[in-house]
Amino acid sequence: MKEIGAPALMRAAGRRRKKGRSRPRPFFGPPLKCASRLKEIMTRHYLLARYAQGARPVAWVTSGAPVELLRPFDFYTIYPENHGALCGAQRMGPDLCSVAEEHGYHQDLCSYARIDIGHSLSGKTPVGRLPRPDLLFASNNICQTVVYWYRVLAHRLKIPLLLFDTPYNFQEITNGDVSYMVRQLEEMIPVLEEVSGKPFNSRRFEEIIGLARDSSLAWGQVLATMKTQPAPMTIFDAFIHLAPIVSLRGLPVALDYYQTLLAELEDRIDRGIGAVKNERKRLMWDNIAIWYKVRDFSNLFAEQGMNFVTATYTNAWAETITHLDSDSPFESLSRTYSLVVLNNNLDHRLGLMERLIREYRVDGLVIHSARSCKPYSVGQYDLKRLLMDRLGIPSVIIDADITDFRAYSEEQTRTRLEAFFEGLED
Repeated sequence: MKEIGAPALMRAAGRRRKKGRSRPRPFFGPPLKCASRLKEIMTRHYLLARYAQGARPVAWVTSGAPVELLRPFDFYTIYPENHGALCGAQRMGPDLCSVAEEHGYHQDLCSYARIDIGHSLSGKTPVGRLPRPDLLFASNNICQTVVYWYRVLAHRLKIPLLLFDTPYNFQEITNGDVSYMVRQLEEMIPVLEEVSGKPFNSRRFEEIIGLARDSSLAWGQVLATMKTQPAPMTIFDAFIHLAPIVSLRGLPVALDYYQTLLAELEDRIDRGIGAVKNERKRLMWDNIAIWYKVRDFSNLFAEQGMNFVTATYTNAWAETITHLDSDSPFESLSRTYSLVVLNNNLDHRLGLMERLIREYRVDGLVIHSARSCKPYSVGQYDLKRLLMDRLGIPSVIIDADITDFRAYSEEQTRTRLEAFFEGLED
C-alpha cells in the first residue's frame, strides 16, 4: 500500500482536482509551490492510516502531548484536533457536532471534542476512515477538556489512556515540577511496550528527539521569514502548513518538508515576492484559526492590503523547542511541553504578544474569542486593553468558533471589522 496503492490514489485525486478551474487571486502574489507537496504528504498520511490497524500499533494523540515518546515504539499517530480542523475546513463541523449533541453532549463543549465524539459514533469523516486506536495519549497542558474527552473515548473503546499531567506555571517552573513530569514519562514506558509489543530503544528515542527539535526549529525559521516586508507568506498559509509539525513531528518527512518550504520562502524574499501584492498593514492573529473562514478572511484582508504576519497559535510549536535536548530527553521533554503558552500565566502571554508585535512590526491585532477554546480565550479583553495602553495597537475581537459555524455571526463580524479597518487608517 505504501509504495503502490497510496501514490496511485493520490494521482487519481490530483486528476480530479485539475478538472476544476482555479480561483482567481487578484490581491495575492503567486501561490506557494510547496502547497502541492503538503497535500501529498497529508493525503498519504490519512490514506495510510486506513490500513494501519493490525499492521502497526495506533495511538490517538492530543496536539500538546509529547509524541516523541511514542515514536520508538512505531505507533501510527492520529491527531483528532487536526482531523477536527480538517472537518471544520470542509464545513462538516455542525453535522458531526450534532451527532454528539444528540447523544447528550452539550453545544458549549469544545467543537473538536464534539466532532471527534460525533465521528466515533457515526464513522463520518472527510478522509474516508480513521483507524481504531490501541492507545490514547493526552496532555492537559492545552486544556482540561482533552482529559474528559479522552476518558470518554477510552471508556467507549475499552483501551488504555495515558495522561501526561503538566503543573500550571503560575510563576516559574520548579525542579520539583520537572521531576514529577519525568517520573510520569518513565512510568509510561512499560505500558507502551505492552501495547506495541516492542522494547524501548533509548538510542532511537534520542534520534527522534533530535528530529523533532530540528523540525520545530525549521518551523520557527519559516515563521521568522514573515518579519520581512513584504512577507513571503501569510498566517493563513501558516495555519495550513502547520499540519506536519502537529501530526508528523519526530519523523524525517516533517523536517524535510520545512527545509523545502523555508528554501522557497527565502527565494521569494530574495526576489521581493510578497504573499499579498499590496502589503500596507501588518496584522497579528490571536487564538486558533476559524477553519471554515480561512479562505474568506484571507481574501477579505488581502483586499484591504493587510497581511497577517504572526500568530500566537502558529508560534506555539516553535516557542519552547530550544528546551528540547537529546542528552536529557525526559527532562527536556518535560520543560518543552509544560512551558507552552496555554500552560502559562497571562503575564507570559502578554509578554509574548508584545514581543511578536515588535519583532514583526505589527500595525493591528485581531483576537478570535473562540467559543470552543476557553483557556485560550480567557483574559483576551484584558490583553486587548493592556496592549492598547502599552503599544497603542488597534485591535478587534471576533466572536466565533473554531469549527462550528452555528456560533458565528457574519453581520456582527463584518460590522466590527469595518470599524477596525477604519481605525487602522486613522
